Amino acid sequence: MARLAQTAGLTDVQQEILKTVREFVDKEIIPVATELEHRDEYPQQIVDGLKELGLFGLMIPEEYGGLGESLLTYALCVEEIARGWMSVSGIINTHFIVAYMLKQHGTQEQKEYFLPRMAAGETRGAFSMSEPGLGSDVSAITSKAVKDGDEYVLNGQKMWLTNGGTSTLVAVLVRSDEGHPEGTAPHKSMTTFLVEKEPGFGEVRPGLTIPGKIDKMGYKGVDTTELIMDGLRIPANRVLGGTTGRGFYQMMDGVEVGRVNVAARGCGVAQRAFELGVSYAQQRHTFGKPIAQHQAIQFKLAEMATKVEAAHAMMVNAARKKDSGERNDLEAGMAKYLASEYCKEVVEDAFRIHGGYGFSKEYEIERLYREAPMLLIGEGTAEIQKMIIGRRLLEEYRFQG
Repeated sequence: MARLAQTAGLTDVQQEILKTVREFVDKEIIPVATELEHRDEYPQQIVDGLKELGLFGLMIPEEYGGLGESLLTYALCVEEIARGWMSVSGIINTHFIVAYMLKQHGTQEQKEYFLPRMAAGETRGAFSMSEPGLGSDVSAITSKAVKDGDEYVLNGQKMWLTNGGTSTLVAVLVRSDEGHPEGTAPHKSMTTFLVEKEPGFGEVRPGLTIPGKIDKMGYKGVDTTELIMDGLRIPANRVLGGTTGRGFYQMMDGVEVGRVNVAARGCGVAQRAFELGVSYAQQRHTFGKPIAQHQAIQFKLAEMATKVEAAHAMMVNAARKKDSGERNDLEAGMAKYLASEYCKEVVEDAFRIHGGYGFSKEYEIERLYREAPMLLIGEGTAEIQKMIIGRRLLEEYRFQG
Protein backbone atom coordinates (compact mmCIF):
# COMPACT_ATOMS: atom_id res chain seq x y z
CA MET A 1 0.00 0.00 0.00
CA ALA A 2 1.19 3.52 -0.80
CA ARG A 3 2.16 5.75 2.11
CA LEU A 4 -0.53 8.18 3.23
CA ALA A 5 -0.58 11.80 2.08
CA GLN A 6 1.14 11.45 -1.28
CA THR A 7 1.16 14.48 -3.60
CA ALA A 8 0.56 14.16 -7.33
CA GLY A 9 2.29 16.24 -9.97
CA LEU A 10 5.59 16.93 -8.21
CA THR A 11 8.71 17.58 -10.25
CA ASP A 12 11.80 15.40 -9.96
CA VAL A 13 13.50 18.21 -8.01
CA GLN A 14 10.63 18.43 -5.54
CA GLN A 15 10.60 14.68 -5.04
CA GLU A 16 14.34 14.64 -4.42
CA ILE A 17 14.11 17.48 -1.89
CA LEU A 18 11.31 15.70 -0.01
CA LYS A 19 13.20 12.42 -0.04
CA THR A 20 16.24 14.14 1.45
CA VAL A 21 14.17 15.87 4.13
CA ARG A 22 12.29 12.67 5.01
CA GLU A 23 15.57 10.78 5.45
CA PHE A 24 16.92 13.61 7.62
CA VAL A 25 13.78 13.52 9.79
CA ASP A 26 13.92 9.74 10.23
CA LYS A 27 17.62 9.73 11.04
CA GLU A 28 18.29 13.02 12.84
CA ILE A 29 15.01 14.22 14.38
CA ILE A 30 12.71 11.36 15.42
CA PRO A 31 15.35 9.48 17.47
CA VAL A 32 16.12 12.52 19.67
CA ALA A 33 12.94 14.63 19.56
CA THR A 34 11.21 13.34 22.68
CA GLU A 35 14.34 13.53 24.84
CA LEU A 36 15.09 17.10 23.72
CA GLU A 37 11.45 18.09 24.13
CA HIS A 38 11.30 16.81 27.68
CA ARG A 39 14.37 18.91 28.50
CA ASP A 40 12.94 21.92 26.61
CA GLU A 41 16.31 22.06 24.86
CA TYR A 42 16.90 24.06 21.70
CA PRO A 43 17.80 21.57 18.93
CA GLN A 44 20.97 23.27 17.76
CA GLN A 45 22.40 20.19 16.03
CA ILE A 46 19.17 19.69 14.08
CA VAL A 47 19.10 23.37 13.10
CA ASP A 48 22.70 23.13 11.89
CA GLY A 49 21.66 20.15 9.77
CA LEU A 50 18.80 22.14 8.24
CA LYS A 51 21.26 24.90 7.36
CA GLU A 52 23.53 22.40 5.64
CA LEU A 53 20.56 21.12 3.63
CA GLY A 54 19.85 24.70 2.50
CA LEU A 55 16.34 24.70 3.97
CA PHE A 56 16.63 28.22 5.38
CA GLY A 57 16.85 29.40 1.78
CA LEU A 58 14.23 27.07 0.36
CA MET A 59 11.77 29.77 -0.81
CA ILE A 60 14.28 32.58 -1.27
CA PRO A 61 15.01 33.37 -4.96
CA GLU A 62 18.20 31.98 -6.46
CA GLU A 63 19.48 35.50 -7.19
CA TYR A 64 19.74 35.98 -3.41
CA GLY A 65 21.40 32.63 -2.74
CA GLY A 66 18.29 30.57 -2.08
CA LEU A 67 16.81 27.54 -3.82
CA GLY A 68 13.88 29.47 -5.31
CA GLU A 69 11.33 26.77 -4.53
CA SER A 70 7.56 27.16 -4.27
CA LEU A 71 5.32 27.45 -1.23
CA LEU A 72 4.10 23.93 -2.02
CA THR A 73 7.63 22.53 -1.75
CA TYR A 74 8.12 24.39 1.51
CA ALA A 75 4.78 23.19 2.92
CA LEU A 76 5.57 19.58 2.06
CA CYS A 77 8.96 19.92 3.75
CA VAL A 78 7.27 21.40 6.83
CA GLU A 79 4.86 18.46 6.85
CA GLU A 80 7.82 16.06 6.95
CA ILE A 81 9.66 18.02 9.63
CA ALA A 82 6.56 18.35 11.85
CA ARG A 83 6.10 14.60 11.52
CA GLY A 84 9.45 14.34 13.30
CA TRP A 85 9.04 17.19 15.81
CA MET A 86 6.66 20.10 15.42
CA SER A 87 8.95 22.53 17.25
CA VAL A 88 11.57 22.26 14.51
CA SER A 89 9.01 23.29 11.90
CA GLY A 90 8.27 26.33 14.07
CA ILE A 91 11.91 27.36 13.94
CA ILE A 92 11.77 27.74 10.16
CA ASN A 93 8.17 28.99 9.89
CA THR A 94 8.65 32.53 11.19
CA HIS A 95 11.93 32.74 9.27
CA PHE A 96 10.09 32.10 6.02
CA ILE A 97 7.21 34.42 6.78
CA VAL A 98 9.74 37.26 7.14
CA ALA A 99 11.67 36.16 4.04
CA TYR A 100 8.42 36.01 2.06
CA MET A 101 7.38 39.48 3.26
CA LEU A 102 10.77 40.85 2.24
CA LYS A 103 10.59 39.17 -1.16
CA GLN A 104 7.06 40.46 -1.83
CA HIS A 105 7.14 43.88 -0.19
CA GLY A 106 10.73 44.89 0.59
CA THR A 107 12.69 47.60 -1.17
CA GLN A 108 15.49 46.46 -3.44
CA GLU A 109 18.03 47.57 -0.85
CA GLN A 110 16.24 45.57 1.86
CA LYS A 111 16.13 42.45 -0.33
CA GLU A 112 19.81 42.69 -1.24
CA TYR A 113 20.83 43.26 2.38
CA PHE A 114 18.71 40.66 4.16
CA LEU A 115 17.78 37.83 1.81
CA PRO A 116 21.29 36.42 1.10
CA ARG A 117 21.97 36.28 4.86
CA MET A 118 18.60 34.65 5.47
CA ALA A 119 19.18 32.09 2.71
CA ALA A 120 22.44 31.05 4.39
CA GLY A 121 20.75 30.83 7.79
CA GLU A 122 23.07 33.52 9.15
CA THR A 123 20.19 35.93 9.73
CA ARG A 124 17.21 34.24 11.34
CA GLY A 125 13.75 35.76 11.12
CA ALA A 126 10.84 36.17 13.53
CA PHE A 127 7.68 38.24 13.22
CA SER A 128 5.56 39.96 15.84
CA MET A 129 1.93 41.10 15.76
CA SER A 130 0.25 39.97 19.02
CA GLU A 131 0.29 41.94 22.26
CA PRO A 132 -0.62 41.10 25.87
CA GLY A 133 -3.98 42.86 25.61
CA LEU A 134 -5.08 41.41 22.30
CA GLY A 135 -5.12 38.11 20.45
CA SER A 136 -6.69 37.94 17.03
CA ASP A 137 -7.83 41.59 17.08
CA VAL A 138 -4.86 43.05 15.23
CA SER A 139 -6.63 46.42 14.86
CA ALA A 140 -6.29 46.91 18.65
CA ILE A 141 -2.48 47.11 18.53
CA THR A 142 -1.17 49.84 20.85
CA SER A 143 2.59 49.61 20.24
CA LYS A 144 3.54 52.78 18.46
CA ALA A 145 6.22 54.35 16.27
CA VAL A 146 6.82 58.11 16.30
CA LYS A 147 9.02 59.78 13.68
CA ASP A 148 12.05 61.67 14.97
CA GLY A 149 14.17 63.06 12.16
CA ASP A 150 15.54 60.19 10.07
CA GLU A 151 14.51 57.64 12.69
CA TYR A 152 11.41 56.23 14.32
CA VAL A 153 11.11 55.70 18.06
CA LEU A 154 9.20 52.54 18.96
CA ASN A 155 7.49 51.85 22.28
CA GLY A 156 5.25 49.00 23.39
CA GLN A 157 5.08 45.36 24.39
CA LYS A 158 4.59 42.40 22.03
CA MET A 159 3.66 38.84 22.92
CA TRP A 160 3.97 35.23 21.68
CA LEU A 161 7.08 35.82 19.62
CA THR A 162 8.28 32.48 18.23
CA ASN A 163 12.10 32.42 17.93
CA GLY A 164 12.20 35.63 19.96
CA GLY A 165 15.53 34.74 21.54
CA THR A 166 17.29 32.95 18.69
CA SER A 167 16.26 35.31 15.88
CA THR A 168 18.40 38.20 14.68
CA LEU A 169 15.73 39.95 12.58
CA VAL A 170 12.18 40.64 13.74
CA ALA A 171 9.40 42.07 11.58
CA VAL A 172 7.36 44.09 14.10
CA LEU A 173 3.90 45.53 13.42
CA VAL A 174 3.11 48.80 15.23
CA ARG A 175 0.85 51.82 14.87
CA SER A 176 2.36 54.78 13.01
CA ASP A 177 0.05 57.79 12.88
CA GLU A 178 2.57 59.93 10.98
CA GLY A 179 1.00 60.81 7.62
CA HIS A 180 -2.33 59.30 8.66
CA PRO A 181 -4.85 61.82 10.05
CA GLU A 182 -6.98 61.12 13.09
CA GLY A 183 -9.93 58.94 12.19
CA THR A 184 -7.95 56.84 9.71
CA ALA A 185 -9.02 53.19 9.83
CA PRO A 186 -6.67 51.30 12.22
CA HIS A 187 -5.45 48.87 9.54
CA LYS A 188 -4.36 51.84 7.38
CA SER A 189 -2.15 53.34 10.08
CA MET A 190 0.10 50.36 10.80
CA THR A 191 3.68 49.85 9.71
CA THR A 192 6.04 46.89 9.69
CA PHE A 193 9.56 47.63 10.92
CA LEU A 194 12.57 45.39 10.26
CA VAL A 195 14.33 45.25 13.62
CA GLU A 196 17.83 43.77 13.79
CA LYS A 197 19.06 42.47 17.13
CA GLU A 198 21.52 40.18 18.83
CA PRO A 199 20.39 36.62 19.70
CA GLY A 200 19.77 35.89 23.35
CA PHE A 201 17.75 37.30 26.24
CA GLY A 202 17.79 40.55 28.18
CA GLU A 203 18.58 43.83 26.42
CA VAL A 204 19.50 42.65 22.91
CA ARG A 205 19.97 46.18 21.56
CA PRO A 206 19.41 49.62 23.12
CA GLY A 207 15.70 50.02 23.79
CA LEU A 208 14.82 46.38 23.02
CA THR A 209 14.45 43.64 25.63
CA ILE A 210 13.60 39.94 25.24
CA PRO A 211 12.74 38.99 28.86
CA GLY A 212 13.12 35.21 28.53
CA LYS A 213 11.34 32.06 27.41
CA ILE A 214 7.66 31.52 28.19
CA ASP A 215 7.17 28.11 29.82
CA LYS A 216 4.66 26.19 27.71
CA MET A 217 2.63 22.99 27.97
CA GLY A 218 4.02 21.79 24.64
CA TYR A 219 5.83 23.19 21.61
CA LYS A 220 9.01 23.08 23.64
CA GLY A 221 12.56 23.47 22.38
CA VAL A 222 11.67 26.47 20.25
CA ASP A 223 11.73 29.71 22.25
CA THR A 224 8.51 31.71 22.66
CA THR A 225 8.97 35.14 24.20
CA GLU A 226 7.74 38.65 24.84
CA LEU A 227 9.35 41.66 23.18
CA ILE A 228 9.56 45.01 24.97
CA MET A 229 10.36 48.25 23.13
CA ASP A 230 11.28 51.26 25.26
CA GLY A 231 12.64 54.10 23.17
CA LEU A 232 13.84 51.71 20.45
CA ARG A 233 15.30 53.76 17.60
CA ILE A 234 14.97 52.36 14.08
CA PRO A 235 16.23 54.14 10.93
CA ALA A 236 13.59 55.07 8.35
CA ASN A 237 15.16 52.73 5.79
CA ARG A 238 14.02 49.79 7.94
CA VAL A 239 10.34 50.43 7.25
CA LEU A 240 9.35 47.39 5.20
CA GLY A 241 8.78 48.58 1.65
CA GLY A 242 9.90 52.11 2.51
CA THR A 243 6.39 53.51 3.07
CA THR A 244 4.40 53.66 6.31
CA GLY A 245 0.78 52.58 6.57
CA ARG A 246 1.13 49.31 4.66
CA GLY A 247 2.09 47.05 7.53
CA PHE A 248 -1.30 45.43 8.08
CA TYR A 249 -1.54 44.26 4.47
CA GLN A 250 2.07 43.06 4.45
CA MET A 251 1.53 41.07 7.63
CA MET A 252 -1.73 39.53 6.40
CA ASP A 253 0.04 38.43 3.22
CA GLY A 254 2.70 36.78 5.36
CA VAL A 255 0.10 35.20 7.65
CA GLU A 256 -1.46 33.44 4.64
CA VAL A 257 1.89 31.71 4.19
CA GLY A 258 1.88 31.03 7.94
CA ARG A 259 -1.57 29.46 7.79
CA VAL A 260 -0.48 27.08 5.05
CA ASN A 261 2.50 26.27 7.27
CA VAL A 262 0.29 25.55 10.29
CA ALA A 263 -1.91 23.35 8.11
CA ALA A 264 1.21 21.48 6.99
CA ARG A 265 2.31 21.07 10.60
CA GLY A 266 -1.09 19.67 11.48
CA CYS A 267 -0.77 17.20 8.62
CA GLY A 268 2.69 16.12 9.75
CA VAL A 269 1.75 15.64 13.40
CA ALA A 270 -1.40 13.74 12.39
CA GLN A 271 0.65 11.47 10.12
CA ARG A 272 3.05 10.65 12.94
CA ALA A 273 0.15 9.99 15.33
CA PHE A 274 -1.39 7.61 12.79
CA GLU A 275 1.94 5.81 12.33
CA LEU A 276 2.29 5.38 16.08
CA GLY A 277 -1.30 4.23 16.47
CA VAL A 278 -1.32 1.72 13.63
CA SER A 279 2.03 0.30 14.76
CA TYR A 280 1.02 -0.06 18.42
CA ALA A 281 -2.32 -1.62 17.45
CA GLN A 282 -0.46 -4.47 15.74
CA GLN A 283 1.83 -5.07 18.73
CA ARG A 284 -0.61 -4.85 21.63
CA HIS A 285 -2.64 -8.02 22.32
CA THR A 286 -5.97 -8.27 24.13
CA PHE A 287 -8.37 -11.21 24.30
CA GLY A 288 -5.88 -13.42 22.48
CA LYS A 289 -5.19 -11.28 19.41
CA PRO A 290 -3.64 -7.95 18.35
CA ILE A 291 -6.02 -5.07 19.07
CA ALA A 292 -5.74 -4.13 15.37
CA GLN A 293 -7.91 -7.17 14.66
CA HIS A 294 -10.75 -5.79 16.77
CA GLN A 295 -13.33 -4.03 14.60
CA ALA A 296 -13.53 -1.00 16.93
CA ILE A 297 -9.80 -0.30 16.43
CA GLN A 298 -10.03 -0.86 12.67
CA PHE A 299 -12.84 1.70 12.47
CA LYS A 300 -10.71 4.15 14.44
CA LEU A 301 -7.70 3.62 12.16
CA ALA A 302 -9.91 4.09 9.09
CA GLU A 303 -11.21 7.40 10.41
CA MET A 304 -7.71 8.57 11.32
CA ALA A 305 -6.27 7.77 7.88
CA THR A 306 -9.18 9.47 6.11
CA LYS A 307 -8.62 12.64 8.14
CA VAL A 308 -4.89 12.58 7.34
CA GLU A 309 -5.66 12.32 3.62
CA ALA A 310 -8.33 15.04 3.65
CA ALA A 311 -6.19 17.54 5.57
CA HIS A 312 -3.21 16.91 3.29
CA ALA A 313 -5.31 17.49 0.16
CA MET A 314 -6.64 20.82 1.44
CA MET A 315 -3.18 21.96 2.52
CA VAL A 316 -1.75 21.17 -0.94
CA ASN A 317 -4.61 23.02 -2.60
CA ALA A 318 -4.03 26.13 -0.48
CA ALA A 319 -0.29 26.13 -1.23
CA ARG A 320 -0.83 25.72 -4.96
CA LYS A 321 -3.38 28.55 -4.98
CA LYS A 322 -0.87 30.89 -3.30
CA ASP A 323 1.87 29.82 -5.71
CA SER A 324 -0.40 30.67 -8.66
CA GLY A 325 -0.54 34.28 -7.48
CA GLU A 326 -4.24 34.10 -6.74
CA ARG A 327 -5.92 35.20 -3.54
CA ASN A 328 -5.93 32.21 -1.18
CA ASP A 329 -7.29 33.45 2.15
CA LEU A 330 -10.34 31.19 1.76
CA GLU A 331 -8.28 28.09 0.95
CA ALA A 332 -5.62 28.86 3.58
CA GLY A 333 -8.29 29.43 6.22
CA MET A 334 -10.07 26.19 5.34
CA ALA A 335 -6.82 24.21 5.29
CA LYS A 336 -5.62 25.62 8.60
CA TYR A 337 -8.99 25.05 10.26
CA LEU A 338 -9.46 21.49 9.01
CA ALA A 339 -5.86 20.34 9.48
CA SER A 340 -5.58 21.64 13.04
CA GLU A 341 -8.94 20.17 14.11
CA TYR A 342 -8.24 16.82 12.43
CA CYS A 343 -4.75 16.76 13.91
CA LYS A 344 -6.20 17.09 17.42
CA GLU A 345 -8.68 14.29 16.71
CA VAL A 346 -6.15 11.91 15.13
CA VAL A 347 -3.68 12.46 17.98
CA GLU A 348 -6.38 11.80 20.56
CA ASP A 349 -7.44 8.60 18.77
CA ALA A 350 -3.82 7.40 18.69
CA PHE A 351 -3.59 8.27 22.39
CA ARG A 352 -6.71 6.17 23.07
CA ILE A 353 -5.27 3.25 21.09
CA HIS A 354 -2.22 3.32 23.35
CA GLY A 355 -4.43 3.04 26.41
CA GLY A 356 -2.65 3.66 29.71
CA TYR A 357 0.74 3.67 27.98
CA GLY A 358 -0.26 6.82 26.10
CA PHE A 359 -0.13 8.63 29.42
CA SER A 360 3.49 7.63 29.97
CA LYS A 361 6.30 9.97 28.98
CA GLU A 362 8.17 6.94 27.67
CA TYR A 363 5.83 6.87 24.66
CA GLU A 364 6.05 9.41 21.87
CA ILE A 365 2.29 9.92 21.65
CA GLU A 366 2.38 11.73 25.03
CA ARG A 367 4.47 14.48 23.42
CA LEU A 368 2.16 14.76 20.41
CA TYR A 369 -0.84 14.99 22.73
CA ARG A 370 0.65 18.14 24.29
CA GLU A 371 1.79 19.62 20.98
CA ALA A 372 -1.42 19.36 18.96
CA PRO A 373 -3.40 22.03 20.92
CA MET A 374 -0.99 24.79 19.84
CA LEU A 375 -2.13 24.32 16.24
CA LEU A 376 -5.70 25.15 17.28
CA ILE A 377 -4.66 28.73 18.12
CA GLY A 378 -1.49 29.40 16.06
CA GLU A 379 -1.94 31.87 13.14
CA GLY A 380 -5.55 32.47 14.19
CA THR A 381 -8.05 30.39 16.13
CA ALA A 382 -10.68 28.16 14.56
CA GLU A 383 -13.21 30.93 15.17
CA ILE A 384 -11.10 33.44 13.24
CA GLN A 385 -10.68 30.97 10.37
CA LYS A 386 -14.43 30.39 10.23
CA MET A 387 -15.03 34.14 10.20
CA ILE A 388 -12.62 34.54 7.26
CA ILE A 389 -14.18 31.59 5.44
CA GLY A 390 -17.71 32.86 6.03
CA ARG A 391 -16.96 36.38 4.77
CA ARG A 392 -15.24 35.08 1.67
CA LEU A 393 -18.11 32.70 0.90
CA LEU A 394 -20.56 35.61 1.11
CA GLU A 395 -18.37 37.52 -1.35
CA GLU A 396 -18.36 34.62 -3.78
CA TYR A 397 -22.03 33.72 -3.37
CA ARG A 398 -23.52 37.22 -3.11
CA PHE A 399 -27.32 37.16 -3.40
CA GLN A 400 -28.40 38.84 -6.63
CA GLY A 401 -32.08 39.40 -5.75
